[in-house]
Amino acid sequence: MRLVSNNSGGGGGGGLQPPKASSASTTGVPRWILAATGIVAALGVAELTRGRKVAAEEQRRLPPAEVAPLAAGDPVDGLISMDDVASHNSPESGLWVVINGEVYDLTDFVENHPGGKNVILKNAGKDVTDIYAPVHPPTAIEDNLEPSNHLGQVDPKTIKVKQASEESEKDKKRRLALENLPPVGSMLNLDDFERNAQNILTDQAWAYYSSAGDDEITKQQNRSSYNRIWFKPRILVPVGQVDYSTTLMANVSGADTKVSLPIYISPAAMAKLGHPDGELNLTRAAGRMGIVQGISANASVGLDEMLDVRKPGQPTFYQLYVNKDRAASERILKKIQDRGCTAVMLTVDAPVMGKREADMRAKGEVVETGGGQGGDPTTSGGGVAAAISGYIDPNLSWDDIAWYRKTCSLPLILKGIQSIADVEEAAKRGVEGVVLSNHGGRSLDFSPAPIDVLIELRQKRPDLFEKIDVYVDGGVRRGTDVLKALALGAKAVGLGRPFLYAQSGFGEAGAVRAIEIIQDEVERGMRLLGITSLDQLNPDMIDILPRFFDPNLSRSAPCPPNSFEG
Repeated sequence: MRLVSNNSGGGGGGGLQPPKASSASTTGVPRWILAATGIVAALGVAELTRGRKVAAEEQRRLPPAEVAPLAAGDPVDGLISMDDVASHNSPESGLWVVINGEVYDLTDFVENHPGGKNVILKNAGKDVTDIYAPVHPPTAIEDNLEPSNHLGQVDPKTIKVKQASEESEKDKKRRLALENLPPVGSMLNLDDFERNAQNILTDQAWAYYSSAGDDEITKQQNRSSYNRIWFKPRILVPVGQVDYSTTLMANVSGADTKVSLPIYISPAAMAKLGHPDGELNLTRAAGRMGIVQGISANASVGLDEMLDVRKPGQPTFYQLYVNKDRAASERILKKIQDRGCTAVMLTVDAPVMGKREADMRAKGEVVETGGGQGGDPTTSGGGVAAAISGYIDPNLSWDDIAWYRKTCSLPLILKGIQSIADVEEAAKRGVEGVVLSNHGGRSLDFSPAPIDVLIELRQKRPDLFEKIDVYVDGGVRRGTDVLKALALGAKAVGLGRPFLYAQSGFGEAGAVRAIEIIQDEVERGMRLLGITSLDQLNPDMIDILPRFFDPNLSRSAPCPPNSFEG
């Protein structure tokens, strides 16, 4: 669900703040009594401390003695009953919601909600904290609402406490898996993280992370296509010292970016579904290990939060989905430029979301149709993906590159190229890089595997690798996959889902471990190939088998739960 965001937490800046309680003493004991040493001695230090704690606890249980109005629409006493909130559940009566004890009027905002209006219409008149918090950065309220939209605090005496239901077997299994996480060092490959994540994530989180378009054929083919590339190792080559660092955008003046490993974290949203620190885990891990993080436009933590935890000089690529409101995109571009992001990844393969049925089913609700545009306003849409994508402009065109150049001076990388013709057009338009990608199989099913597009590009237009940085993502799970892509001319390789799975449960330590695993596999692979630096990789070191379609892929249904292809 994409409503608006919590006004608490780090990075919130000058957002709306909850009213402060009265400044009256919380000890319950007048200061002159405390100052009398004889009485203090009689009470004893332990007794005094206990009295303070009891009085403080009583104070916390009481509503504030006085609430300062935060907006012109605040009621006189500053408290709003849940019955009053519940009565504002339609466009005619007003669309009110409660988030973290604060009441907001979304009536005027509903049509501009980035996640679409349906989710607000469905949940108006309710406390939406539980469904709001995991998928919103802490600055969303500040960024999207006017102060007058904040009506005040909900009256805690009117909140109906839900009785805890009996723990289901599924929830119990998930809880026990979280309580008994294996040591992060026992994760030997990226698939281990995926298996672990499936055990600890909620059904909706798992569906969002793992789902892909339609029958998920492209998702599976993304990975299996790497199987047609085989190595031709050389022997009796000294490989005692190996250098797997590289430089990205070396041909772009002032933008050359030295990285420790030729991989980057692909922009991947909603990391909080797997861990409370969310994308901060990825930022910290990338900085610690010296690789690039692609920052998702739909991250579940604030942009400022991520940028604030960077190490000095840490490179970041910001993913841009162009907003229907171009002024909104212009503001974010100015911000990331001012904050020192390295480049912009403009996503071009998702004018609408793909039909991610697993994500849709996880909500257990009626889902609208219409190719991602319009539908029944009484239904809530298609899962987490649909809830965070309603703001995307479906009318983006090649001419908008000129708009970007007027708005932002950062290097531009087009993410989502799926044909040689579009690589040629990108080079003609002067963009600095392209990502061969099909959105991890999450957009158009039966679009080509990115590694197949890379092979075709090497065979038909090898000259373009000298004019433009070529990156690739989708289906990468091994260090050998990275080496195959680099042998074909890719500058670096992106991994998205593996990092969402790795940080789930484990946090930053899991993301670091994932990078260490790929680093180890790249280093071993280089030594076994007989090379000591990445610039020694070339097409002569690989054999490419004929393009094939994996007969084990099923059109009738997505992969079974225990299949980890993709």
